[in-house]
Amino acid sequence: MKNAVIMAAGKGTRMKSDLPKVLHKVLGKTMIERDLENLQKAGAERIVAIVGYRHEMVEEVLAGRCETAVQEPQLGTGHAVMQARQLENETGLTLVANGDCPCVHPETYKALYEACENADMVVLTAEPEDTASYGRVIRNADGTVEKIVEFKDCTEEEKAVREINTGIYCFDNEALFAGLKLLKNNNAQQEYYITDLVEILKGQGKTVRAVKAGDWREVQGINDAQELARAEAYLQKTE
Repeated sequence: MKNAVIMAAGKGTRMKSDLPKVLHKVLGKTMIERDLENLQKAGAERIVAIVGYRHEMVEEVLAGRCETAVQEPQLGTGHAVMQARQLENETGLTLVANGDCPCVHPETYKALYEACENADMVVLTAEPEDTASYGRVIRNADGTVEKIVEFKDCTEEEKAVREINTGIYCFDNEALFAGLKLLKNNNAQQEYYITDLVEILKGQGKTVRAVKAGDWREVQGINDAQELARAEAYLQKTE
């Protein structure tokens, strides 16, 4: 069984709009609809969208097309996935996608599913031109993932690593929900972070791998009008 969770709860303050971020349109179609369709093309059979800000509007757009779960309050990325309780007893694979990443190709999602056939967690990575303040993916000698380090916590050596975390993952579903139960929120924000699952799963002797996107522009998230225009330009060239 191939499942997917779409993270779609945020307001998107920098969009300067009352519209939920994922309902902004790229080339005439909402971001979340594009993501939903790309996941379906990649083989996702059961999809749950995690909604929050003005969730009734998002639910109306998604009605009859996928399931939804409300994240309220919003306590981090790990907490968001916890809300997809309807998937807890499923077997197979679960891909965690971002509703504000409408440019990810179905082939990339498919590659994540395939890589996860031989792993418990797979991280989608990229090498952008400007690595800015993205979290870095640190690999072991054999290519498996050792850890994901937030930029503010990086050593100078780790900052030199160009491979960044896109926030898109695939999991063995049983390993995912067992790991979610072990997440802690003992950080400054008191939030539950999905990136902590790398350490949790590795501590259980499980395998964490990474797949690198062919084009970093494909995985760009959209947070403001300028990034929205950039995504439209990218899709015009690649669709």
